[in-house]
Amino acid sequence: MAATATSAGLGTQLEGIVGADHVRTDEGALVTYSTDATPLQRARPDAVVFPATAEEVAGVLRIANERRVPVVPRGSGTNLSAGTVPHRGGIVLVLTRMNKVKEVSDAELVAVCEPGVRTIELAQAAAAKGLLFPPDPGSQTVATVGGNVAECSGGLRAVKYGVMRDYVLGVEAVLPTGEIIRSGGRLVKDVAGYDLRRLLCGSEGTLAVMTELTLRLVPAPEASGIGMAYFPDLADAARAVSRVLASGVLPVTLEFLDRVCIGAVEDFAHIGLDTSAGALLIFGQDGNPALIERDLQRMAEACEAEGATQVRIAESPEAASEVLEARRTALPALSRLEPLTMLEDATVPRSRIAEMVEFIQEVAERHELKIGTFGHAGDGNLHPTAVLDDADEGAVDRAHAAFDEIFTRAIELDGTITGEHGVGSVKLRYLERQLGADHMALLRRIKAAFDPNGILNPGKLGS
Repeated sequence: MAATATSAGLGTQLEGIVGADHVRTDEGALVTYSTDATPLQRARPDAVVFPATAEEVAGVLRIANERRVPVVPRGSGTNLSAGTVPHRGGIVLVLTRMNKVKEVSDAELVAVCEPGVRTIELAQAAAAKGLLFPPDPGSQTVATVGGNVAECSGGLRAVKYGVMRDYVLGVEAVLPTGEIIRSGGRLVKDVAGYDLRRLLCGSEGTLAVMTELTLRLVPAPEASGIGMAYFPDLADAARAVSRVLASGVLPVTLEFLDRVCIGAVEDFAHIGLDTSAGALLIFGQDGNPALIERDLQRMAEACEAEGATQVRIAESPEAASEVLEARRTALPALSRLEPLTMLEDATVPRSRIAEMVEFIQEVAERHELKIGTFGHAGDGNLHPTAVLDDADEGAVDRAHAAFDEIFTRAIELDGTITGEHGVGSVKLRYLERQLGADHMALLRRIKAAFDPNGILNPGKLGS
């Protein structure tokens, strides 16, 4: 049985590594770090530790490994799969003190930073040198870069620029047994040894604690443009997505909101959205102005061909920003409708989006739930979001049943149970259904090679 973090002498040992001011066992800290952004998930740790260097992380892990104490690495806790909830107690290792942008090189198109840097801070540091850090998850103003890498986050630009794994060149990480390793670096080409940086990206804190990240940047585009199209139904908007992508355009942005989301956003932001529409498709491009004008026109024509009732191109950067803000505020707007918001993600091939959104609508109606669906239409990543009263146990049970059907259907359509939120503990029961028993056995062998005593974020990703 694992020791608890309050075992005799452990607190003193931890204080010897990070200092007494950076070990918390008071009630306020234990409650604060018992949960993340995932609803209905909570478990108290025994201690919360705030390291400032890779060496301090290594020291904490060596102590925990010797004592068999669970350790859960954490950034800002914005994840939505209970990936940083300490279900087995132990130590929550908070990396937000490690928050330095060490370098932004316009000569090499590289940034080096610590894991506690907020995503928006890295983006701003890159922009100051005329560069772009493309990953832009919805929680970018709060989420940390280390958390983005651990979850392999995406964002509104993923359809054109890809996701976090496409920008991780190098990683410094501490193994659960205390060794500090480096994988990759500043090179675009490097095939020496197994590609551990790609393995750690998306590993959800189960294999190692990342303490420094070397990230690829790209030149900032010359300009950008945004358009929007209203449709009678979300399935019509989904078919427009397929037509846009078949037209030879690779948009930087291709996002959608359904009727529930449109109404919630307009009530929240008051920006003049058409609440009578069944769906809103937001499309955008960046690059040189001539390319933007051509591609926006092509995307507008594709939307009209699929029955768009209204198509508009933003005439100014301010108007474009307002349109994108409508998409970014979908979650906070929905969360105002009821006390409990259950935001999920499932991804299907882009050719199956229309089929999937129709299924989600049918499931919501059958289970008598209000489910608003928004997401990254360009890469097939859907975010069905149920809003309900958490005091209504029947509604909560129906929501769980509805999402079970949604995840099952995503797998049947050659999709996945998660495109960017991660598995954590919330979706663990679906993972073998998607991957199969042999694949799961391989994941457990990999976990054992990194973490022989199973201390690092136990109970996640099948461990």
